[in-house]
Amino acid sequence: MDRIAKLKHQEEVLQFSEFPNEEAWKLGCYMRDRSEKKGIQIGICIRLNSGLILFQSIPNEVRLSNQEWMYRKFNLVRCMERSSLMSTWILEEQGQSLADHGLNDAEYVLCGGGFPIRLKNAGIIGAVTVSALPHEEDHAFIVECLAGYLNADADSLL
Repeated sequence: MDRIAKLKHQEEVLQFSEFPNEEAWKLGCYMRDRSEKKGIQIGICIRLNSGLILFQSIPNEVRLSNQEWMYRKFNLVRCMERSSLMSTWILEEQGQSLADHGLNDAEYVLCGGGFPIRLKNAGIIGAVTVSALPHEEDHAFIVECLAGYLNADADSLL
């Protein structure tokens, strides 16, 4: 499976049947616990497409710049309706930039660490974003957490 197909597969599998606001808190706490167990200092934000932040965790080692990265990753997921890593790789393969899509670097960023919250049969309602690791590791952390939270087989997704 090529790398884009793998990302598409991740997004097909890692979907929610419902996502009330309380679910964001549970997911966010689950992700924070996983990061602590792994010894990872990572910013975590779960946000609806409206911009409403439902969960955010900023450990001591995470800085304002990480929060800004999460905001830019969220914008990319919301605009492109796919993970920020998938957008990064697709645009890279096509030899395109954000500017080719009318997007600017101040509000959007091409890198991993943003993943759509997709409802089965309803579409994308928000995004999970993280920041602090190299961008492909940010993406892998989200996938690993969502797989564990949704009882999906992480080995088949990573």
